[in-house]
Amino acid sequence: MQFDLPYLVQDVDRHGNVRLYARTKVAGKFRKERIRAQPGSPTFLAEYQAALDRLTAGRKEAETPTIKTGTLGWLVAEYEQSFVFKKLAPREQRVRHLILESCLNETTKPGSSYRFRDCPLDQFTPDHVRLLRDRKKDKPGAANNRVKWLRAMFGWACEERSKWAKTNPAAAVKAADYDRKTFHTWTLEEFLQFEARHPLGSKSRLAMALMAYTGMRRSDAVALGPQHVKDGRITFIPQKTSTTTRKTLRLPLLDVLQKVLDASPLGVRAFLETEYGVPFTANGFGGWFRDRCDEAGLTHCTAHGLRRAGATFAAENGATVPQLMAIFGWATAKQAVHYVDEANQPKIAGSAMHLIIANDG
Repeated sequence: MQFDLPYLVQDVDRHGNVRLYARTKVAGKFRKERIRAQPGSPTFLAEYQAALDRLTAGRKEAETPTIKTGTLGWLVAEYEQSFVFKKLAPREQRVRHLILESCLNETTKPGSSYRFRDCPLDQFTPDHVRLLRDRKKDKPGAANNRVKWLRAMFGWACEERSKWAKTNPAAAVKAADYDRKTFHTWTLEEFLQFEARHPLGSKSRLAMALMAYTGMRRSDAVALGPQHVKDGRITFIPQKTSTTTRKTLRLPLLDVLQKVLDASPLGVRAFLETEYGVPFTANGFGGWFRDRCDEAGLTHCTAHGLRRAGATFAAENGATVPQLMAIFGWATAKQAVHYVDEANQPKIAGSAMHLIIANDG
């Protein structure tokens, strides 16, 4: 059996009976609670959520550290209660929290039990920021995120907690220089290969069409449902934006997508549902779609690569920077310009390539 609910695991006894549990780590050890309701029954999700709530309540109580005023741990707690932090979308709040928490849990020296959580703010220096950055040197993106969000937090602190934070120790720390690894952009041939493996009417084909013909991120595609479609338009608010800058996108429902919707079994709350009749989580969907790509022999293709493909196709077909921004919900022109420049490069080079030949007369 496959499960798309987080923390849901199965255990098979010696008689072959399948037992389901909610399982998570509490105080360094895994704990679990039995779920006796049958998957798909009216009480299953309620019992699962209740078990998970009891486990996570115990985890939060066990893992909540003592906070000392004026320390880095105290500042992170203050920052996460601020208006600046609260205005971020829930997903962005969680990402920043995890990054800052990972910094707090680092020891100041190898083998030491003293953690940055307890470091007084007046002793936290740019050298410490560089140390935290360089401990992630094998993952440059994660290294740069540490610098980025420490800089943002101290920028807030210098204004709102100036009694404790006099300077921004991350302000002068440079980001790690590295080659960015981008997601593979699907080609037309790969589209056709996926469609050949997953025919019209399958959940796999529906998933691909929802992303390919809307340009949505997977976090938006898994939430898309009948409530977002009216009068031939799809209306939604992208999740990956702050609460103060979130804007509503209104996209035409393309005929090619409508054809797929008409031929597919659709969920009630979301077009895409798991085998238990609930919407996918973004991460659960990513893993599930990864398997569907593998089945089609497209081991290098991902859900996000579909969004990149949409932007590439649109730019190659003549979409302008404002048009790309309107379709994909980008707040600045930077990404749109990138796709337009890539699409225009072979055209411009083709029209000027003859100029590389020296003129002998």
